[in-house]
Amino acid sequence: MTTSEDFSLVVNGSHRSVVDALPGESLLFVLRERLGLIGSKNACEEGECGSCTVRLDGETVCSCLVLAAAAADREVVTIEGLASEEAVLSDVQQAFLDAGAVQCGFCTPGLLMAVDALLDTDDEPDELTVREAISGNLCRCTGYGRILDAVDRAASARRTQVTL
Repeated sequence: MTTSEDFSLVVNGSHRSVVDALPGESLLFVLRERLGLIGSKNACEEGECGSCTVRLDGETVCSCLVLAAAAADREVVTIEGLASEEAVLSDVQQAFLDAGAVQCGFCTPGLLMAVDALLDTDDEPDELTVREAISGNLCRCTGYGRILDAVDRAASARRTQVTL
């Protein structure tokens, strides 16, 4: 007999209760199906595509590979947490729009999370560093040229904010 679990997550700064979760449920499943945060995408469920990338205690992870119960009482930031409470886009989100780095949008949440994490630690990354940071994210439509341009735009915006 499988027993269910109750626990809480800290998602985008808010404590969220998870009730009757099954022990094998992934963080991705809980975020999407139990908490209604559908921004992280469900694609490969093997950690290969990056569409489900979130930040867990500041580190990027594929949420499809993390057991939800293992994230109990830890800080989870999803794509919904990048924009401000007033729904103002983050610098990375705006840069992706400005550079035309969004087409079908399926890979976009994971890429945005990876780029945001990179720019939090390095606001002037070289191309190799950027490519390494996004290497776990697959994009089939946009092409990486526009994505690299978006990262440059976001990095420039962050440097400008820091100097103001």
